[in-house]
Amino acid sequence: MIAVRVTPPWTAPLTTSEHTLIVYFLLLAALALFVGFVRAWVTRGEVGSRYRTAVVARLGIMSAASLSYLVLLYEFATGYRLHDGMYVPDSNAILAFEPRYVEWSVTVPLLVIELLAICVLVGSSARRVRAIAAGSTFLMIFCGFLGAFVIGDGTSILALVVLGVLSAVFWVISNVVLVRTVQQSLRELTPEAATVLQAATLLLLCGWVIYPIVYLIQIVSSGGVWATVIQVTLCIADIVVKLGFSGLVHRAAKLRTAEDVRAGDDIHPEAIWISSVKQSDAGIPREVYLAPGASVHPPRQMPATQSAVATEALPIDPEEV
Repeated sequence: MIAVRVTPPWTAPLTTSEHTLIVYFLLLAALALFVGFVRAWVTRGEVGSRYRTAVVARLGIMSAASLSYLVLLYEFATGYRLHDGMYVPDSNAILAFEPRYVEWSVTVPLLVIELLAICVLVGSSARRVRAIAAGSTFLMIFCGFLGAFVIGDGTSILALVVLGVLSAVFWVISNVVLVRTVQQSLRELTPEAATVLQAATLLLLCGWVIYPIVYLIQIVSSGGVWATVIQVTLCIADIVVKLGFSGLVHRAAKLRTAEDVRAGDDIHPEAIWISSVKQSDAGIPREVYLAPGASVHPPRQMPATQSAVATEALPIDPEEV
């Protein structure tokens, strides 16, 4: 039978093995997400400007997540003290759990924005869908935060259940919006890009299922073993969802960039390769379109080392425009 009040996981003492295991996965997640940030920064120029919003969102996700894990590591290290062979939590041990919700409040809406950036919606429709999806995911996380930490100090089963249900309502809203938008996009993309977009969506939505399951653990179980399960599961889920999803979105953005270059809808300064397969050659602008009455800016003097590159790039002759 479920008790009226529950024992939060941050109040459970940990064995040396449990403490060591949690530290390992916290550090693993921090390093993996930092590597994801480095990769996102290095590859930011691989996609066209049309999908640059996805790149910015990806950088935001990786930077916020890796920084939050550094905070978690510090708070976990200082929130427990070794006593008679057990790591006993103090009043700051809650901070080894709470920062996750703060990070999710930022990164989960960014995950939604990243996905929508490679869909086919444009203009006001894109802005409206983005606002609804990002807003509902933020409220989803915030309701969970209130139930797990604020109302009843994380010990009220009523608060956990009621706010968990309210969080699930916003979760359903965000899922419906994303699925409808992605389904619309799949019909207008090439088969390869559609397959990658579909895989990214499935990974994101299936990954989201893990978090409410972990949320329910503290309602039905307590103790150091379950506190360890919660920490380790959330670390693995963050690594898989954030890195795996962002990698798929980046691949879809590259495919869509290549499609735009091949169709002549956009330009890109370099050839686009995916898994050593060329998707498109470099798209170089060959014409300049001027407003009525405007003139071409006079050419500037360039160093001799850049003259050969400029010649290969087909410079514009003002008299031909």
